[in-house]
Amino acid sequence: MVDVMGHLGMALIWLAPAWYFIDRRKTAAAFVAAGFWFGMLPDVDLYLSNWFAGIHHHGVFHTIVAVTVMAAILGPLLGWVLKTAGSDDDWFSPRAEENAYLMGFIAVWVAGLSHLLADMLSAPDVASRIEPFWPLYNGSVVLLDVLWYTSWWATWGLFILGLAVNVAAWYWKGESEEPRTGVAASE
Repeated sequence: MVDVMGHLGMALIWLAPAWYFIDRRKTAAAFVAAGFWFGMLPDVDLYLSNWFAGIHHHGVFHTIVAVTVMAAILGPLLGWVLKTAGSDDDWFSPRAEENAYLMGFIAVWVAGLSHLLADMLSAPDVASRIEPFWPLYNGSVVLLDVLWYTSWWATWGLFILGLAVNVAAWYWKGESEEPRTGVAASE
């Protein structure tokens, strides 16, 4: 498992395709900026294990099922916050307002899943392996043990790469705030 900045960097990388699908640059930036924090979501087990017996790090909260349930709860709340905060300004597009709750779910879900991948790439070196497909498959999954905990290059490399990809997407999106489809685009 990588350190905190590595998980946030992985979330930035996984959220970057949003720049292609979201119609406005400011809306895409808000989506990524609000969503990447949820790259740490599965590590809620570190705090809950202090209060509840049976909860351990890399346990049930490091599964696709748990990430999906948490995204179903927290995602619409994030969508509501984005919609409410952006409704009085021009940075949140009307299309995004219509889909705010779904966008919130996707932001939380994708960022949470990115955490699982980062752990599958690195967990075996100092931590217990994760079982992301529980309850369908009760075995651990290790893709490659290529990222080491507290490794500067892994942690900061992922974060810097995530920032770079999103900065590049910001510039790729361009200055145009108009959607590229529809009647206005064909005239």
